[in-house]
Amino acid sequence: MEKLLLKRILTATIIITFFYVLLPHHSDALDVKRKVLDNGLILLIAERHNLPVVKVSLGMNAGNLLEPAEKAGLSSLVASLLTEGTTRRTSEQISESIEFVGGDIGASGGDDYNSASLSVLKKDIDLGFDLLSDVILNPVFPEDKFNKKKERVKGSLKAQEEDPGFLASREFKKALFGSHPYGRLISGTAESIDNITREDLIEFHATYYVPENSVMSVVGDVVPEEVEKLLEKYFSKWGTKKPAGISLPQIETVRKRETIKIDKDLTQATIRLGHIGVSRDNPDYYAISVMNYILGGGGFASRLMQNIREEKGLVYDIQSFFSADRLGGSFQVALQTKNESANTAIEEILKEIKKIRNVPVTDQELSDAQAFLTGSFPMRIETSSRIANFLVAVEFYKLGVRYIDDYPAFINKVSREDVQRVANTYLDPEKFILVVVANQDKTRLNDQF
Repeated sequence: MEKLLLKRILTATIIITFFYVLLPHHSDALDVKRKVLDNGLILLIAERHNLPVVKVSLGMNAGNLLEPAEKAGLSSLVASLLTEGTTRRTSEQISESIEFVGGDIGASGGDDYNSASLSVLKKDIDLGFDLLSDVILNPVFPEDKFNKKKERVKGSLKAQEEDPGFLASREFKKALFGSHPYGRLISGTAESIDNITREDLIEFHATYYVPENSVMSVVGDVVPEEVEKLLEKYFSKWGTKKPAGISLPQIETVRKRETIKIDKDLTQATIRLGHIGVSRDNPDYYAISVMNYILGGGGFASRLMQNIREEKGLVYDIQSFFSADRLGGSFQVALQTKNESANTAIEEILKEIKKIRNVPVTDQELSDAQAFLTGSFPMRIETSSRIANFLVAVEFYKLGVRYIDDYPAFINKVSREDVQRVANTYLDPEKFILVVVANQDKTRLNDQF
């Protein structure tokens, strides 16, 4: 088993090294130029002239944080319908125009912000910006498309009721965040979807899809002067209206003990165990990343995988992760195991959490985690599309324009003492939320949980 693990680690290291060698050095590849335009739009430009391609990512501070609870799913619906028709083009004309030149345009919703994306060859950049500006500035949310989309969303939600992973994640979020928007599904519920009208979409778009509320990144075969001319040509009518303010509910940070059982006739138990986490701007984020890699985020190199899969054979996969958003986040361990072994798997998870809190990690564990996190980082931004999306996220979470260059130093300065400190601060083996979707008669969950 040790030889197999070493072989897998060696293979992963070779792959990471291979990609790292192929990539240009960060400072050469990502000389990001940042500018705040007169209308308030934050513009980020990264020149990459190796291919005649341009990628654009446009993020709007218009995620589900800003929608009323009774109309959950509103933000996501707005994003999904942007390309379904404008004052100038039908949805068919939009798709035919972009497909004819081999490009792509789309939009999606999110918790903290919504995103629109564009991908075109350099020679078609004018068409691309024309289409992007049209769907952002002039959507009409056609009634027929709106009604069809609502039915598709409700149909999807109904179908997911049979997915134990979906049920476990939904109930975990609900128990963790309560009435806070982070506790809801981005898509909403069947009931909240029915509460949404076309007028709601129009009002939400007019209120939050404004330049002062947005970040645009442009990556590829362009120069800053060229991009600014394109924005002047196609986005000049995007007004300077200030986004409406909204008071967001605070996340309850007090940890609690709660067990949620969902009875399903299944041979395997789907389990989520965790508690409140951290926001993305937490200064301990990097130490937490290293600690979590050692605990359960490092695949076969992690303690949870070594114990619960390799040694005890209770799972095929198990992982832990910290999801860090703008206002808060969560810590979770996710796994599936036989109904009959659920108690043992949960007990072993709690043992590993206690161990990493009480016993310092080894020098080897620390250096392996740092090597992987810094070595794999370039793979997260190896394409222009990923860079464009990444730059928008960096701006929204206020990580700084030098974040990409600084990330390795942030990880490498984490010490063994830091790992144990954050484990004691941000992991709790006593107060946690446990969701078990399983055949409860066979699972016979211990009362202590």
